[in-house]
Amino acid sequence: MNMDEKLHFADLSDRLLDWYAASARELPWRIGPTDRAKGVKPDPYRVWLAEIMLQQTTVPHATRYYLAFTQRWPRIEDLAAAKDEDVMAAWAGLGYYARARNLLKCAREVAVLGAWPDSVEGLRKLPGIGPYTAGAVAALAFGRQAAAVDGNVDRVFARLMALKGEWKLEKERLKAEVEDLVPADRPAEFAEALMDLGATVCTPKSPNCLLCPLRSMCAAQAEGQPQRYPIKPKKTPKPTRLGHVYVLFGEGGSVMTERRPDKGLLGGMLGLPTSDWADALPASQFPSQANWEAVGEVRHVFTHFALTLTVWRADADQSYSDPQQTADALPSVFAKALKLALPTR
Repeated sequence: MNMDEKLHFADLSDRLLDWYAASARELPWRIGPTDRAKGVKPDPYRVWLAEIMLQQTTVPHATRYYLAFTQRWPRIEDLAAAKDEDVMAAWAGLGYYARARNLLKCAREVAVLGAWPDSVEGLRKLPGIGPYTAGAVAALAFGRQAAAVDGNVDRVFARLMALKGEWKLEKERLKAEVEDLVPADRPAEFAEALMDLGATVCTPKSPNCLLCPLRSMCAAQAEGQPQRYPIKPKKTPKPTRLGHVYVLFGEGGSVMTERRPDKGLLGGMLGLPTSDWADALPASQFPSQANWEAVGEVRHVFTHFALTLTVWRADADQSYSDPQQTADALPSVFAKALKLALPTR
């Protein structure tokens, strides 16, 4: 950060923390500013669990999973001792299922270590913990002077600085400048304040600049078009893959399911039988002899591609998995197929 920018942002932390003291969101995994001032310490397990769940997920959606997980597995030792299939089923619907596999690996590694690493460097060595999560856990759980730069923080500082260059390079510059501003005495509240500012005031489409404590130092607001930032390269359209999914109903409305291979997309999750997912629609290869009929299509978007599945349903004289438990344990793409295939009565 050059001298002019240091001067420009001289009281940024003070303004931000004053605003946060009055405007902090109440979140089930957060130790608020009042409790922190009283010396209440956060549980690293709960900080970490929330940060993993919040990746690519909204706060309202993640909250119910967080509450369910912490009720069922209140300590990291409890999660470490859980069965893989139970954790994968509890994660169903939260998406990005590699996170769930890494969640278990990380919990078991910390349980073996007997304690959490309390530095960014130590946290980075654990499964599933990247630069952002390491910075967030180090700051929020251990009070380390570390930056937690997520999408909200990217947006806030891209606007504060009106960053117009190539986004990858600007993002590195932005991160370095956030790191320079983290106050040594209140790194957790600084991180939470930036997250809250981006989530509630400096929002993607309609930033409420009148409520922003940093308004007077924001270059994008001075230009009169804060919503223009951050300026990122246009996204490449995702390729589409096609396939078939088979919903076989048994006695009592039970449903035939299968456990997906541990490696690969949706690895280790409970699923419905499917064909391969290919660029062109593969030939249908039914999992059993039955009165199969096509009932429509479901679409789902993954990180790197969009998927369209033709849904087939049939009935059999066998007993399979309980339909309600099945629906609760299925990833979203299969839950959509099951819902479409359910007989109308």
